[in-house]
Amino acid sequence: MQDDATQRSGPLAGVRVIELAHIMAGPVCGLMLGDMGAEVIKVEKFEGGDDTRRSVPPALEGESAAYLMMNRGKQGIALDLKAPEGKLVLRRLLAGADILIENYRAGTMERLGLGYDSLKAEFPGLIYASLSGFGRSGPYADRAGFDLVAQGMSGLMSITGEGAGRPPMKCGPPVTDITAGILAAMGVLAAYVHRLRTGEGQVVDTSLFEAGITLTYWQSAISMATGVPPGPMGSAHPLNAPYEAFETADGWITIGAANQTNWLRLLAVLGAEDLANDPRFGQNRDRMANREALAAALAPHFREASSADWLARLEAGGVPAGPVLDVAAMHADPQTRAREMVVEVDHTRIGPMRTLGLPVKFSQTPGRVHGPAPLLGEHSRAILRGAGYPEDEIDGLIARGVVRETLA
Repeated sequence: MQDDATQRSGPLAGVRVIELAHIMAGPVCGLMLGDMGAEVIKVEKFEGGDDTRRSVPPALEGESAAYLMMNRGKQGIALDLKAPEGKLVLRRLLAGADILIENYRAGTMERLGLGYDSLKAEFPGLIYASLSGFGRSGPYADRAGFDLVAQGMSGLMSITGEGAGRPPMKCGPPVTDITAGILAAMGVLAAYVHRLRTGEGQVVDTSLFEAGITLTYWQSAISMATGVPPGPMGSAHPLNAPYEAFETADGWITIGAANQTNWLRLLAVLGAEDLANDPRFGQNRDRMANREALAAALAPHFREASSADWLARLEAGGVPAGPVLDVAAMHADPQTRAREMVVEVDHTRIGPMRTLGLPVKFSQTPGRVHGPAPLLGEHSRAILRGAGYPEDEIDGLIARGVVRETLA
């Protein structure tokens, strides 16, 4: 473990994180910090570990692809936190840690004797990141939270979909889970800056519900200003037009003509300069008031040529546009590759495999994906060694069922 920590690169190299988290929001926080150089020790329960290990199919050599993605670059220990000895092991790990991440249901950590109030006296500098469905306060604090529930309650499902009269639709990815993890990582970094100045730790508290609300900035602004909540608009934008997907002769492309200059450029590329004189489309305010008529006027032009042809013309004309790619095509895109957003790691059981890369680049302290996701208990012995346990004590902990060790 100590050797691994010294080999890590990124602005958070030397920072140690204990991750008591499962599924997605907490693990997203951990992987973000890990990609930036922090050493992340993932603590899993005996009964099958992180529930994402059972999020299948697909699986690679018996390992859940979802788990492999969310836990890349972490070290793993399987620890019985219900046992008194297990709690002692965790406290020993926390003695050398800067950050704890947890996303258990409200009250779980307190029942284990591991809530912030019980830890801060012993570890006053500990940054305690708590992710939950609805946050640590308010009437819903005790409720379990899932992305689908948070998308519905935050308003996201009311603004996602094809339009009025259609069934409610969630965003494709679990955006509240992912956003909550990113918000927690941002909060942890702010708390870490405070600790560098004062030595004082604190709780960082965010939730899936608040993450979903954060994603409604434009729609909340509209509702607050007008008193009318906006509804779903398909691929269109609530404030600018034309800004949506259009069908071509062989597929779909997106057009971002979101200001007057790009609107006029688009008309030049389409050979539809006469629309500039149409009073329905003169300024953005007019185009938004007549958005459906605008789309109907533009659509026939795009169906006259292929996506590749239009994208070449639009790029030459200075109009922001792009193809609608599936996920596999996105992985193969040259920009994805150039930005190292698909990387290869060598998994203990699977061998070479692909995962996503670090989405933030640093000029002086570059981060990276530091390895694959761990097998359940893969690094238990190394983690305990790093915490100062001698081999005979480690053997005893394993023999007594406090720690589980998994060998490749």
